[in-house]
Parts: sequence; structure tokens; C-alpha cells
Amino acid sequence: MVRIQKCVNFNQAQKIFGFDETSYIGKVSFPSIQAAPSFSTSFPEIFGNRKMPCLIPCAIDQDPYFRMTRDVAPRLSLHKPALLHSTFLPALQGAQTKMSSSDVNSAVEVCDTPNQIKKKINKYAFSGGKVSIEEHREFGGDTSVDVSYKYLEFFESDDAVLADVKQQYESGAMLTGELKKMLIEKLQGIVKEFQERRKAVSDETVALFMSRRPLQ
Repeated sequence: MVRIQKCVNFNQAQKIFGFDETSYIGKVSFPSIQAAPSFSTSFPEIFGNRKMPCLIPCAIDQDPYFRMTRDVAPRLSLHKPALLHSTFLPALQGAQTKMSSSDVNSAVEVCDTPNQIKKKINKYAFSGGKVSIEEHREFGGDTSVDVSYKYLEFFESDDAVLADVKQQYESGAMLTGELKKMLIEKLQGIVKEFQERRKAVSDETVALFMSRRPLQ
């Protein structure tokens, strides 16, 4: 971290992160903390002295940290990290809202029961459908705002199925209730599989995973 800090002056950090004279030193030093794990040399007990490239999956809000890291890397004779930008999964209430740990109904959680998943999707998932069945049949739904469809974009791996759902919903052939039912079944299966795998994880497995050891 100290080596990274020596490569970025305050003027550069100010332009990247918007720091000013009221910014605390902890806040100013954080970008170097964020950057350090991008380099394999930060983990000698795992990678030894090998200089290995790093792929970082992250949301777009983390991009400034790693753009700075990419600028620093050549000065440290290290590989520039590569970024894989991911998109945000919207809260159940719609794209203009945020998931919150204080609101259990803003997201489907991996500890939810099948019944809880069903209730959350049916009651809280924002719909792009019309106000009446007749109107929906005539004008179709809006997949650009429908949360159930947005979730299927993440969790349905078959592009042909997803394209069919989009066509049916936007044409009015598929109703909001039918779309929600499809998502409920998809999420129930994924969460059930996760919970079963989690039960199989022992304390020994966790200890091995968390232990510092060379990776081959």
C-alpha cells in the first residue's frame, strides 16, 4: 500500500475522487487499500514471488479505483489489472430504488423459504404490465421496467427462452402473473440448490478455504 501511495500525489487523487481540504486522511488513503489486492505480490504466502495478472469483476462505481491502479502498475513493474464491469440487480420495487438490509422486502435473500420468495415476488416485484387484463392484451407489457423480467435476464441462462418471454410479454400474450410465476419457480430452484450446498459445508471446509496456503 505504501508503494502505491508513493505513486499517486494528492492533486491526482483529488481529481479522481473529489477529495478536498475537509477529507479525512482515512478517506484519502483508502484508494491505495482498494488497489493493493490487485497485485499478486500483495499475497506472497499464496502466490510467492510470481507476478500474475488479475481480473476484477466489479460494478461501475468501483471503476475509478482500478483506473488509478492501472496507471500505477507500470511504475511498480506489475501487471495492469483487467476489469469486468457487472450490472446492478435492481431492488424488487424497481430500478429507481435500492436494495437495503433494513428492508427485507427489497430483495430475495438466499435464506428465504419458497413461500417467502413467492410472497415477495407477487407482492413487491414492480410490474411493467398494464392496469387491466384487457389493456395488457392490447398493448403488452414493458420489459424495460418490469423487475420480474429484469431478474430473468440475470437468472435465465437460455437466451431463446428469454427472447420468447420478452416477445410474449411485450405482445400481451403473457400476463404479469404468468411472468412472476416463471420467476418464482426459477428463484426457488436456485435458492434451494444454494441452501443444500451450504448445508454440506463443514467447519473443516471453511477452515481450509480461509487458510493461508500456496495455490498451484
